[in-house]
Amino acid sequence: MDSLVKVHAGGGGYDSDFSDDNEGESSEITLKRKHEEEILQKPFQKDRHSKVAHRSLHCSELDREEARNRRAHLISLNAFERHKKFVADYILYYGGNMADFKRATAKDRTDHDVLRENHRFLWKDEDEEDMTWEKELAKKYYDKLFKEYCIADLSRFKENKFGFRWRTENEVVSGKGQFQCGNKRCENQEGLKSWEVNFAYVEQGEKRNALVKLRLCPECSFKLNYHHKRKEVKAKPKTQGEENEKPSHKKKKKRRKSSSSHSKKHKRDRSSPSSSEDSQESDKEAPAGEEPEGQSEADHWRGPAPVVEEKSREEEFDEYFEDLFL
Repeated sequence: MDSLVKVHAGGGGYDSDFSDDNEGESSEITLKRKHEEEILQKPFQKDRHSKVAHRSLHCSELDREEARNRRAHLISLNAFERHKKFVADYILYYGGNMADFKRATAKDRTDHDVLRENHRFLWKDEDEEDMTWEKELAKKYYDKLFKEYCIADLSRFKENKFGFRWRTENEVVSGKGQFQCGNKRCENQEGLKSWEVNFAYVEQGEKRNALVKLRLCPECSFKLNYHHKRKEVKAKPKTQGEENEKPSHKKKKKRRKSSSSHSKKHKRDRSSPSSSEDSQESDKEAPAGEEPEGQSEADHWRGPAPVVEEKSREEEFDEYFEDLFL
């Protein structure tokens, strides 16, 4: 065996990479290669083999990623769920009970409570001074009410105690208080009468009076007038003077038109005397029993055309609502 090893070793057929001579040559080659890489490396080029990051850098990156995930989770929740999560986390880490976090609801006020506290039956200019948001809310509600007729509570009429309030939108649409009885518990629609009531009441520690109109059926009218008679509101009959009353500027315009037409007529009569004779002949020729449907040509010369009085829109509205609001 020893002779075989020596033969192969002496012949130079096999070389060992782990020999001392080869180690020296490989180290020189690696150094030369590194030197060449350093020469050829550009200043902005990174190293081929980067160093391992420190443990603290790795922990900070993990914390940042976890913070991003938590933020995305909190954004996806609504306000109430987010509040419950914070409370649960607080109890989990610091201890406690859920009963300690319940809000006291004794002093809570809704919009209805605010309206009840600041509502006024009638608003005056003095009441609108030093307006707070509660008063503004009550004033806005008051402006939306319909204050032509009121609704009455006649349940305590024998004690001479009545309650009045203005109508809401639904009551106006349904006709309650105008085409139906204004009593809160009555829906009769026949024989309605309008009553004017002097309503005395105490509001905000101050006595006030207000004239209100109320539409009631005969039975409810008896309840209203149980102690003393109230004033009934009736439609005023029109007189001839009121019907003929028109604005002065309209009268002046009509007078100017009539005077101009008269002057034109006199001029035409002077210039053409035969026109009157023609008109008389035409009247004689027409049969006595038949009347012309329209104005003939001869009638134009008799006098000015009748002036048609046109009513303004305000007058038409007044006539329409005259019998509607009694």
